[in-house]
Amino acid sequence: MKILYSFFSAILLSAIVLLTGCSKDPVEPGYNQNALAPLSVEFDNIVGGQKLVLNTGTYINALGQSYNIQLLQYFISNIQVKKADGTTYAVNADSSYFLIRQDDPATKFARVKVPEGNYTSLTFTVGVDSLRSTMDISKRTGVLDPGAGNHDGMYWGWNSGYIFFKMEGTAPDAPADPTGQHKFRYHIGGFGGYSAPTINNIKVITIDLTARGMAQVRKDRSANIHLMVDISKVLNGTTNVSFATNPQVMFSDYSVNIANNYAKMFVHDHTEN
Repeated sequence: MKILYSFFSAILLSAIVLLTGCSKDPVEPGYNQNALAPLSVEFDNIVGGQKLVLNTGTYINALGQSYNIQLLQYFISNIQVKKADGTTYAVNADSSYFLIRQDDPATKFARVKVPEGNYTSLTFTVGVDSLRSTMDISKRTGVLDPGAGNHDGMYWGWNSGYIFFKMEGTAPDAPADPTGQHKFRYHIGGFGGYSAPTINNIKVITIDLTARGMAQVRKDRSANIHLMVDISKVLNGTTNVSFATNPQVMFSDYSVNIANNYAKMFVHDHTEN
């Protein structure tokens, strides 16, 4: 019996070793966090083929409705990069939350540090993940600080959640508000719910860098992945958004349509190495 037990134990051990050896999932090595190299991701907002200009630019949606944009800002988080061999590196979560604000050109760059290497794809989240959204407020600092001093207005105090994407402006087809202005307001959020399921508008975006330039990250220079962000796609896509029927979209089922649209607005233009 003892011999039989040893025999089966040997077979089991061999099977484990074989399965481990045949695993094709790349394993992220342990990187020295003090020996990383700079990488930036540039979010260049446009509307169709035009440069986005707040307040003065006039644009047309797919339904032929004109509009201008007075405010635009959105969260980018959880940046990861991937090499051709499939190995990935996830930027430390505490250093991977950015608020892109059209009124502040300095915020268009998400600057991180990653190991040296040639990267063929980029992944990031539009919004704030559920884990961070439900952390103790003391652990949500910087652009995630939901306190009264958060002048960017990207936090719903009543809902304990972040607004992932905010766009406001005017459109003649939008109904007049109490002040007589024809305003539209799209405040899109929803991380899936804290104690019960709710809307989940978190979007994970993966960009292939091979066609227009891999990111060649080195310690002696800064690589920059330049993305064009076509804001017109927020309104034009699987759902063509009408200012007349949906001038205000916040925490509602319709917000899912807008989130599905803006998930398609990122295009890799080029990489500067």
